[in-house]
Formats: sequence, C-alpha cells, structure tokens
Amino acid sequence: MRRAWFAAAALALIALGGCHHRHGPHVGIAMLSELPTPLPTPYDQTATPDVVGARLDAAFAQAAPTGKRVIVDLGGNWCSWCRALAGVMALPEVKPFVDANFVVVPVDVTSAEGHIDLNAQVLKRFNITKVEGVPWLVVADAQGHVLASTDAVTDDAHHTPQQMVDWLAQYAKPAKS
Repeated sequence: MRRAWFAAAALALIALGGCHHRHGPHVGIAMLSELPTPLPTPYDQTATPDVVGARLDAAFAQAAPTGKRVIVDLGGNWCSWCRALAGVMALPEVKPFVDANFVVVPVDVTSAEGHIDLNAQVLKRFNITKVEGVPWLVVADAQGHVLASTDAVTDDAHHTPQQMVDWLAQYAKPAKS
C-alpha cells in the first residue's frame, strides 16, 4: 500500500513537472481589482514612428542572444485592459518571469478610444490587417517569426491575473536542453 502511494505521488510530480512550461508563476492576487493603483500607463504617446521602429529593432537584437520572445504590446493608455495587463506584468512575482522570458515593447496604436490610427507601420511589419481589440499582443521569437497575434490575453477566458500570466507563459522562451 505504501509503495503504491509513493508510486502515485512520483507520477503526480512527474506530471506536474511536465506542465511547468504551460503555467506562469503563481500570482498572489485573485482579481484585477486587487492590482496596485494607479495602474501603469505603458504606452509612450510621444514616440515617433522612427522611435517605435528603433525600439522594435532593439528588442529583437536584445532577444537574439538570449532566446527570449518579443512581445509587441499594441494598445493605448485610455484602455483599462491594457493598463491592467501592464499592472499584472509589473507584479513582484510576475516581473522576474516576464523579464527572464520576454522583451516587451509597448506601442501606442490609438489616438482615442477605439481608433486604431497610430503606428500603422507596426501593423504592416507584423502583417496585422485588423486589430479587433486592445491590448493586442504580437508574440514573436527572436528571429521575428510571429507565434501569436491576438487580443486573447484579456478575452473572456483570461480575466484574472493568473489567467493572463498563464496565457503569457505558453509563449515563454523554450527551456535549454
């Protein structure tokens, strides 16, 4: 009986270990309303298209030797979901995970609520024909291959800090073999 229990426990640990790459760090708060305030305003509204392009180029250059993924975070400071996502990524238990796995480039794409009318060169660069909601994340590998281009990080299945972090975790840089 005891041997069977240990075998079951060992199998459970192996199974949990296999899921490690699909889950991000444990988030200490359960609801977005518990985020520290004021929420961050991550988008530089004064950045010119040339500055935005240089920041993107720098992000890929930084990611290349480390194997990190690049997150191009398209949104606007008026957007509560955009600011909440930035707040989740800044949490003390989440920030080291984000920093270890991603280079994040926030890009303001809106001049007003609902108007995707800034930095069109970024949309073109990543072959985005329509932004259906913000934050819109483009996750790319260090070579610029797009792995995801979506607003799913804050869709109906991702309304808690933990769900957002777990969504990000599925795109974390691959573990070294």
